[in-house]
Amino acid sequence: MQTKCHLSVLIHEQAKKYGARPVLTYREFGTDKWKTVTWNYFSQRVKQVSNALLNLGVAVQENIGVFSQNAVESLFCDFGAFGIRAVTIPFYATSSEEQIRFMIADAGVRILFVGEQEQYDKAFRVLAQCPSMERIIVFDSHVRISQQDTNSIYFDDFLKLGEGFPRQSEVERRWAEANEDDIANILYTSGTTGDSKGVILSYSQYHAAMEANGKCVPVGESDRVMNFLPYTHVFERGWTYLCLTVGARLIVNTNPREIQETMRQTHPTCMCAVPRFWEKVYAGVKAKIDEASGVKRALFKSALNTGRKHNIEYLSHGRRPPMGLAMRYQFFNRTVFSLIRKELGLEDAHFFPTAGARVSEEVEEFVHAIGINMIVGYGLTESLATVSCDHLGEPYSIGSVGQPIEGIEVKIGDNEEVLLKGPTITRGYYKREKLTADAFDADGFFHTGDAGYMQNGELFLKERIKDLFKTSNGKYIAPQMIEAKLLVDKYIEQVAIIADERKFVSALVVPNYEMLETYAKEHDLAFGSRAEMCADPQIIEMIMERIETLQQGLASYETVKRITLLPEMFSMEKGELTNTLKIRRSVLNRNYAPQIEEMYKE
Repeated sequence: MQTKCHLSVLIHEQAKKYGARPVLTYREFGTDKWKTVTWNYFSQRVKQVSNALLNLGVAVQENIGVFSQNAVESLFCDFGAFGIRAVTIPFYATSSEEQIRFMIADAGVRILFVGEQEQYDKAFRVLAQCPSMERIIVFDSHVRISQQDTNSIYFDDFLKLGEGFPRQSEVERRWAEANEDDIANILYTSGTTGDSKGVILSYSQYHAAMEANGKCVPVGESDRVMNFLPYTHVFERGWTYLCLTVGARLIVNTNPREIQETMRQTHPTCMCAVPRFWEKVYAGVKAKIDEASGVKRALFKSALNTGRKHNIEYLSHGRRPPMGLAMRYQFFNRTVFSLIRKELGLEDAHFFPTAGARVSEEVEEFVHAIGINMIVGYGLTESLATVSCDHLGEPYSIGSVGQPIEGIEVKIGDNEEVLLKGPTITRGYYKREKLTADAFDADGFFHTGDAGYMQNGELFLKERIKDLFKTSNGKYIAPQMIEAKLLVDKYIEQVAIIADERKFVSALVVPNYEMLETYAKEHDLAFGSRAEMCADPQIIEMIMERIETLQQGLASYETVKRITLLPEMFSMEKGELTNTLKIRRSVLNRNYAPQIEEMYKE
C-alpha cells in the first residue's frame, strides 16, 4: 500500500513502517560486492544529510547540484535536501564542462555533490568560472582531490557535520513548513536543438504523479526494482520515488554498461527502461536463433509464434486463449521462454515500464511473446514522466502508448499536436518566462511538440512535429519511425535518417563493429581498419539487403535508398547526442556533410 505524505518526510515514515527491512542494494564505488541497507539506515543517513546541509547554511529553496551516476549517496542527498526544503538539481554524469558550467551559473548553485573522478575533475576545472560555487562534496572516497583545492571534502566528512543530528529541531520545523508549492527539483533538458532549459518540478506535481501512477502501475513492497536509467532522467526519478512510496526494494545500478551482468546477479522483478535496451535483447536472442541448429531454430520460431498468438492475439485483446494454444504456450513458457528470462536474470519478472523513444512493434511483440510484461508509456520531463501507459492485465494495443493516467487531460490540437493539462504538468521553465509563456496556450494546455491521436481510449504517437522531414518531392517522412524499424537488426548500433529537402531517403549507419568484424572474417574479407571495413562494397551490400527486408512495409518514398557506414559512433562529446542519447540532427548534418552529399551524387 502506498504511503501518502510529503516527500520531505517519506523516508522517515517508511522507516517507521518497515524498520529493519532491506531497501537499498548497491555496490560501493570501485567494488564488486553487493551491500544492502535497511529503511532505518536510509532514514538515519537522510537526517544526517539534512543536518549537515543546515550546518553549511543551506537556505529554504536554495538550489543544490548533484553531478553523479546512480549511487545511494544521490538518494541520501535528494531526500536530505527535501527535508530542509532545498531544491536538488541532478546533472547527467556524462555532462560536459560547458553544460555543468551553464547549469551551475543559471541556478546559482553554491554546493555541488559529485560522484567519481571524472565528475570531480570537470567540476574543479569550472570552479573558477562559477562565482556562486563554494564547495564540492565528493561521493567516491577514492577520488584524488587536487592539491590546489582547499574547499572540496569527501561525503564521509560532510556526513560528520550532521552526526548526532545537531540541527534536528530546525529540520523538523522545516518539515512542518514544507508545502505543495515548494520546488523539489529542477531538471535541465538540453533537447535535440541544444537549447538548455530547467524544468521546474514541484511537490504538488510529485504527489499527483504518485497518486495517479499508484492506481495503474502495480509495483509493490515485494518487488525488487532495478534502477538502470540515470536518476537525472525524469522517468527513472519518478519511477524510483513511486517505488519508495510502496516500500519496494531498490537495486542501484551505478554503471549502465554492466546492466546485463547486474541483472543476472540481482534478479530484479521490475525495471524501467528505454526501447534501446529491449532492442539489444531482441537482437541478441535473434542472433542466437540464427546460429542454432535447424531443429533448435525451428523450435525457437515455433515458441515465438505460439507466444505471439497467446499473449498478443488473445490476451492483449482481453480474450481467453483456446485450450490447445494455452497448453502449447505453457510448454514453451516452462522450457524455451524460461531459459531466455533466466539468461537475462529475470526469472521472477513482474513488469517493465518502457518509454523515452518509439518502441518498435516488432520488439514490443517479441518481449510480450517471451512472457515479459512490457508496459509501454509516454511522458516528458514537463509532465513529470507519465502521461499515458499500458495497464497490466488490461487490454492494450501494440503500437500505442497506453491510456492517459488519471488527472491528465489530453487534447489533439493543430497539426495533430498532443496537448496536455493536469496537476502533473510543470508550472514552467526556471527563469525562462517567455519560454514558459510560449509553451502554454490560452486555455492552459501544454504544447508537447509530439503529433498523435486517440483511438479507443489509447494514445498513439506519430512523430515529433519539428522532426518531420519533407522531401523535395513534397512527401513527409517520419525519421524516428524508420530508425526504430532498422535498429532491431543485430548489425546496426545507431542510425540517422537523412531526407529533409532531399530527393530520397538515405541513412548514416553506425554498425555493430563486433558483429561486423565476425561477418568479415567468416567471409574472408580482409581489412586494415574500421574505416576500410565500413567502406567494403560487400559489407555495404549485406547491410543494405537487411535494411530492405526490414522496411518492406514502408511506402516507397519512405524507404532508405542509400547508406553510409560510419567507422565511429555518434557521441555526446561531438555534440551529436543529447545526454539521453537522442540524435541532434543538425549537428550530424554538419559533422557528416561530405558523406551525406556523396550519397546524393548522381
